[in-house]
Amino acid sequence: MTGRGRPGRRAAAMAVVAALVAAGATGCGGRATTHHKPGTSHEQAVGSVGTLLAADDGAGHRLRQVPAEGAPQVRVTVHPDTEDGWNLELTVQDFHFTPDSTGGAAVPGGGHAHLELDGRKLARLYGPWFHLPAAQVPRGTHTLTVRLYADDHTAWAVDGRPVQAAATVTGTGASGGAGHTHAGAGAGGGGTSGAGAGGAGGAGSGGAGDGGAVGAVDRTVTVTVRAGRVDPAPGRVGLRRGQRVALRVTSDTADTLHVHGYDKELDLPAGRTVALVLTVDRTGLFEVETHESELVLTQLLVR
Repeated sequence: MTGRGRPGRRAAAMAVVAALVAAGATGCGGRATTHHKPGTSHEQAVGSVGTLLAADDGAGHRLRQVPAEGAPQVRVTVHPDTEDGWNLELTVQDFHFTPDSTGGAAVPGGGHAHLELDGRKLARLYGPWFHLPAAQVPRGTHTLTVRLYADDHTAWAVDGRPVQAAATVTGTGASGGAGHTHAGAGAGGGGTSGAGAGGAGGAGSGGAGDGGAVGAVDRTVTVTVRAGRVDPAPGRVGLRRGQRVALRVTSDTADTLHVHGYDKELDLPAGRTVALVLTVDRTGLFEVETHESELVLTQLLVR
């Protein structure tokens, strides 16, 4: 009877081992999550995607080098907008935009882009189109740079150089853009998905701390940031031009709330609810994010 029981005990033990192995497979080295902050993810530590270089992009984002064959590529074309500024068109190859997994592990061929004007970051891009208002470009000729990043905010690189493209624009110092150049550079990425556009301007905005009164608004958007995760998951909020929206945000760590395109910011003290109130007086797609943790909170789609 004892002999007949041994196979059963052996099978039970094997089942326990299998369960432990399966549990370990879902740990830090598993699918991409938004738990880790840039520079501290498991994937960065072991360099499982490409090679993490000591060099960075000039703003503290380390370079993630991949072989030239099949590497992301990007080109940028600048189209003057008939109403104001320019519309930037990003053409990518072996790359796709992944706004829903920003902050997670680096995934080959996925991520987002940064837009810089003369080396100064203007916006993070999650699609092939972006509207650059004339008000954001001073008088004279300036260099626009578009650079591709992985979800963990490392910069894709080939041969030690970031994957990027550049073009020039000439500002007039007034509304309405002038001058454009078609240009492409960098190593490449493929596949496009999503769309992004933004504008500038904005009036009647302000902030309130600790959930204070914000006055009459047409729409209230409530977001909570906890342990590097955004709740509810980032989406798009539809608004009509001229409406007044209140962004109520609570974060478990100190940060800064920022609305791209409108250049509106508000401090986010840890554990306190703050409200940024904005009158959306331009049409387009405007990203709302946190500066330090670089999390996308929502997007304002103004028609």
